[in-house]
Amino acid sequence: MNCFTTPWGELDLARFPEDPRDTLRAWDAADEYLLRHLKGIDGDPVDLSGTVAVVGDRWGALVTALAAHRPVQITDSYLGQQATRANLARNGVAPDTARLLTTQDTPPDRIDVLLVRVPKSLALLEDQLHRLAPAVHEGTVVVGTGMVKEIHTSTLRLFERILGPTRTSLAVKKARLIFCTPDPARTPGTNPWPHTYTLPAGIGAASGMTVTNHAGVFCAERLDIGTRFFLGHLPHRQGPDRVIDLGCGNGVVGTAAALANPASTVTFVDESFQAVASAEATFRANAGAAATAEFRVGDGLADVPAGSADLVLNNPPFHSHQATTDTTARRMFADSRRALRPGGELWVVGNRHLGYHVTLKRIFGNCELVAGDPKFVVLRAVRR
Repeated sequence: MNCFTTPWGELDLARFPEDPRDTLRAWDAADEYLLRHLKGIDGDPVDLSGTVAVVGDRWGALVTALAAHRPVQITDSYLGQQATRANLARNGVAPDTARLLTTQDTPPDRIDVLLVRVPKSLALLEDQLHRLAPAVHEGTVVVGTGMVKEIHTSTLRLFERILGPTRTSLAVKKARLIFCTPDPARTPGTNPWPHTYTLPAGIGAASGMTVTNHAGVFCAERLDIGTRFFLGHLPHRQGPDRVIDLGCGNGVVGTAAALANPASTVTFVDESFQAVASAEATFRANAGAAATAEFRVGDGLADVPAGSADLVLNNPPFHSHQATTDTTARRMFADSRRALRPGGELWVVGNRHLGYHVTLKRIFGNCELVAGDPKFVVLRAVRR
C-alpha cells in the first residue's frame, strides 16, 4: 500500500499524521507522470543539475523521489511539510537534503527547474506564480502536473499570462502535464493577493469587520454562508476564557469571539501557512493594538496542553485535496476533547448531512443542537 515505484527506485511513503484506517495514498498518477517525464522514460530527460523547486508537493512524494538533486519544496501545508520530513527519514535521506519552505517564505533567487503540483485553489496558483516569476529565467524548465479534473483552461491561462506560452500533454491514467516556456519579456502585472474586504452588518460582533485573505484561504472575497450562520450563533461568554479557533481560516470566527469577550485570549490554529497569516492580519486590523492573541501553524491541537482550553470553535473541512473524508473532523473533535478542561465546550458548525452529531456523541458522550437551518447546524459538546 505504501510502496511507490519511481524511476529513481522504490519509496516507502505515508501521509501525515499516519492513520492505519486511512486508505488514501501519499501519491497519485500525477506524481508518477511527472517523475517519468523528468527521467526521460517517454522522451529526453530533464537536466536537474540546477536549482529544482517543487511547489505544492502534497505529501512529499516528489521531493523524496528527487532527493538526490537537493530540491527546494514550497508548500502551504504544515501537514504536507511534516509528511515530507517523515518520508525523507523513512527512506534514509538526510533531513538537510531538501530545503523546505512555506508559501509565506521568500522563494529562491534563481530557479532552473520549476515543478508545480497544481493546487485545488486557482488563487493560490496565481499568487505562487507571481511570487516565483522573478526567479524564473529564459532557460528554466517549467512543468506542472495534476489530475485531468484539476487542470482547466483557467489554469493554463495563468501559466501563460504570468510566465509564458503554455501547452498540455496527453492524458495518462487521468493525469496530465503542463509545459510552460518562460518569456523574459512578459509583464505579468501586479500580484492581486492578499485580498481585503469588509463584512456586512447584522452578524453580531463580526459586523463591519475588515477581513484579510491570503491566496488559497477559503472564501477570499466574501463571507461564506456556513461561517455567517456560525457567527450568528456563537456562545455569549465573558471573563478570562482561553478560546481556540481551530481550523481558523481567515480568523473571522476567532476575532469575533475576541471582540465579543475582550477578557478572553484567542489562539488561532490552522495547518495552512496562508490561513494563519490571514488570521493574524484580520485580528490585528480589528482587535486593537492592546489585544493579544496566539497564532499557530500546526497539526490541529497536537501542541496544545491537555485541559487548557475553555472553548473551541470549529468549522471542520471535509475534503483532503480532491478526496471527501471525515478523517480531519474526527481528529479535530478528539483533539478538542483532550485540550478542553472539564466543563469546557466545543462548538461546531457543519453541513447538516455530514452527521457530526453522531461523531460528537461518540467522542464526548453528549451533543446539543444549538441552531439549525435546512443546510447547516451548530452543535455544542461539553467535556465531562
